[in-house]
Amino acid sequence: MADKEIMATGRRKTAIAVVKLVKGKGRVFVNGKTFDAYFGNRAALEMMVYRPLALTDNQENFDVKVKAVGGGVSAQAGAIKHGISRALVKYNEEYKAVLKAEGLLTRDARVKERKKYGRKRARKRFQFSKR
Repeated sequence: MADKEIMATGRRKTAIAVVKLVKGKGRVFVNGKTFDAYFGNRAALEMMVYRPLALTDNQENFDVKVKAVGGGVSAQAGAIKHGISRALVKYNEEYKAVLKAEGLLTRDARVKERKKYGRKRARKRFQFSKR
C-alpha cells in the first residue's frame, strides 16, 4: 500500500461521512479541520471515533481524512466510526471478525420517527380536555 488511500462511506441517522485512510501518524481531519477543532473537547466522541483503530492496533499507522455532512456532531462521529471500520476491512479482511464482534460494521439504523397526523409529534398526543 504505497501512498494508496482506502475510501469508505459511513452513515448514522442523517449524517454521511466519506472516510479516507492514508499512511500517517494517527491524526484525524474532519472537513479540513483537526479532530479537536471540529468536535471540541468531547472525550466520548473521540473514544467513539478511535475505537476501530484501537481494536485493530492501527492508531499510529493511518491518518484519517473525513468529509462529513448532515446530522449533528454525535451522528457525524458515529458515521465516521462506521466509515473507518469499513475502510479497515477493505485494507485487511482479517479485521472483519474483530470489528463485527464489536458491532462496528453494522449500520445503526435508528432514525427519528416521522410525525403522524392528529398528533403533536410521532407519538405525543394533543392535550385532552374532558370538559
